[in-house]
Amino acid sequence: MIGTGGIGSGSLFLLSGNHTLGREESRGGKYLDARDYCKLHIIAHNVRKLSDHDFPVFAIGKVGDDVVGKQIVQEMQDVGIDTGYVGISQGDSTMFGFCFLYPDGTGGNLTTEQSASSKVDAKYIESTENIFRENQGRFVALSAPEVPLEARHALLRLSQKYGGLSVASFTAGEMPEIVKLNMLPLVHLLALNIEEASMLADLDETKKEPLVIIEKLISRLKKINPQICLSVTAGKNGSWTWDGSKLNFSPAVIVEVKSSAGAGDAHISGIIAGLNGGLDLAQAQQLGNLAGAVAVTSQHTIHPGMNRHKVLELLNRSGGRFSPGVAQYLSKI
Repeated sequence: MIGTGGIGSGSLFLLSGNHTLGREESRGGKYLDARDYCKLHIIAHNVRKLSDHDFPVFAIGKVGDDVVGKQIVQEMQDVGIDTGYVGISQGDSTMFGFCFLYPDGTGGNLTTEQSASSKVDAKYIESTENIFRENQGRFVALSAPEVPLEARHALLRLSQKYGGLSVASFTAGEMPEIVKLNMLPLVHLLALNIEEASMLADLDETKKEPLVIIEKLISRLKKINPQICLSVTAGKNGSWTWDGSKLNFSPAVIVEVKSSAGAGDAHISGIIAGLNGGLDLAQAQQLGNLAGAVAVTSQHTIHPGMNRHKVLELLNRSGGRFSPGVAQYLSKI
């Protein structure tokens, strides 16, 4: 996998009360003893933990010349992520995220805009072209948020040029811009949560059933990119995938939720690992559901115990209907 996205750290803050935080509201809460990470790090870490040991993962991004940046790069290296293309942005701080959580486990995330990650531009991505060339026709390209769209656009162009499988996610606020930039025709698999899907479908997700949103989105995507596949997560309501001809639903795996932060990223990781391991999209979706369920049992955005064995244990305990291929994949050493 060759990926770009945010690299950084953060804090998790537990709000008092489950009602949605108002625009001008003051609310109490407390900081949690938990580790928060940014998009690329979370996804890359989980892909490494859920994939074969010989599946290389390259991270493209930037950190600041600070203690936090050095620590994060070391943590990435410790799990086998190749950080040779993670540069140091002199004079900038490493990206910092502030994740707020409600007592029911849901929440949101705020990240610093002026950070080292914001300095990842198209030229920097293009300077890594040799990785794409060397792995022509046999790589997954991940385009994740928290670096500028121009950089992610450049990565998708390189993926198309060298025959990669491009996986992309975008924030809800980025939807108008990605349509304007015509980025979706470069994407093979679009991974969104239900809020992001509703923005791209131009529907209000608070007033529509998830299936209505997803069907409207598929209709729109068919006109933009007939070959695109889709993954949409909706928390406790489960997830859906569209493989270009069939819509597949997979129910959520019931676990005790400590924090939903990082669950969507773990879900994407499971899909990438599954597709690379020979699973079809519906099977990879089940693996993504399981990985996301394992992720929410930790207060950290990267579950420190995430691996195939832990995911397989959850599969065996859950009693749900899973494809035999998923269990076989997880059982491989």
